[in-house]
Amino acid sequence: MINRTLKNLILKKINTNKAILIMGARQTGKTTLLKALFPESSSTIFLNGDEPDVIGLFENANSSGLKKFFEPYDTIVIDEAQRIKNIGIKLKLITDNIPQKTIVATGSSAFELANSINEPLTGRKWEYRLYPLSFSEMVNHHGILEEKRLLAHRLVYGYYPEVVTALGNEKEILKQLTDSYLYKDILMWKNIKKPEKLLKLLQALSFQIGNEVSFNELGQIIELDNETVENYIMLLEQTYVIFRLGSYSRNLRKELKRSRKIYFYDNGIRNALIANFSLPNLRQDIGNLWENFLVSERQKVLHYTQRWVNCYFWRTHDQQEIDYLEEQDGKIYAYEFKWNSKKKAHLSKTFSSAYPDHSFKTINQENLDTFIKY
Repeated sequence: MINRTLKNLILKKINTNKAILIMGARQTGKTTLLKALFPESSSTIFLNGDEPDVIGLFENANSSGLKKFFEPYDTIVIDEAQRIKNIGIKLKLITDNIPQKTIVATGSSAFELANSINEPLTGRKWEYRLYPLSFSEMVNHHGILEEKRLLAHRLVYGYYPEVVTALGNEKEILKQLTDSYLYKDILMWKNIKKPEKLLKLLQALSFQIGNEVSFNELGQIIELDNETVENYIMLLEQTYVIFRLGSYSRNLRKELKRSRKIYFYDNGIRNALIANFSLPNLRQDIGNLWENFLVSERQKVLHYTQRWVNCYFWRTHDQQEIDYLEEQDGKIYAYEFKWNSKKKAHLSKTFSSAYPDHSFKTINQENLDTFIKY
């Protein structure tokens, strides 16, 4: 059993009279986490939103009906809650009318669960995101030396729990993951009229990690208009497949103002989309893989340690650039990423002059733990 960081965060929020929401992509371990948090007992009820009778339980329920049903239980766990219509209102009725209950709901489709929950549960919820396994969780599981030995493997196959725990079957599992979780949570929704275009978009994005992304260029590649491309990208963000970084701009006319980079939350998913599982030392895109790995792992660090920072990259029209920036409390932290530890990174004098209140660090294989371990 690999201990999840989110477990301790959630335990602190039990008995606070607020619902606990756990969001995240399919197969990141939400159900396993629930079972670790709430062992089977007569005071706990587990409900699965995929089950028709569970959907029926909530369909026409009012506060008195819900109170009668849930009164015997101290803990109410609803997995795949996004399947239940108006689940936010139903959870609000439970929190308002049956106090002193621990209510936990999980969802794999943010665009549906968030839309139906955020407004009804304003001020009544704690919301967390469960990512694939993290570098730090694996270090805690079997030590930093072992995890560093597996670094090349992680760059190629990623951190999905089933991939990590089934050595030798990574390619097959990633193929199934890519098919089932992408198609089930995205491509089968009614508003996706051209699913083959969305898959082409994912493949195009896979080849552009670490680079600036142009919606116009993507649209030309997959033959869709800019607005549809942006809508599809937003949908992919809301279902935890990708995320974007904007460009940092404050002082200089030469800085890019509206550019963005797009990363995948998991290297394995990215590599599965382009069917490339070559080892790092044989790849032309090792720099891009390294950057995607570090930036995605950093998002886990920030979320699990509850640090509120703004994240960017920096680039000018004359191609001066910095891979990654964080802005916190008025100070800028700049990072360059180098897979080859012998390669040195140099900070742009233009950037140093424009933003004197900064720190700068190069992240490589030798010191990656200072950046992605918490």
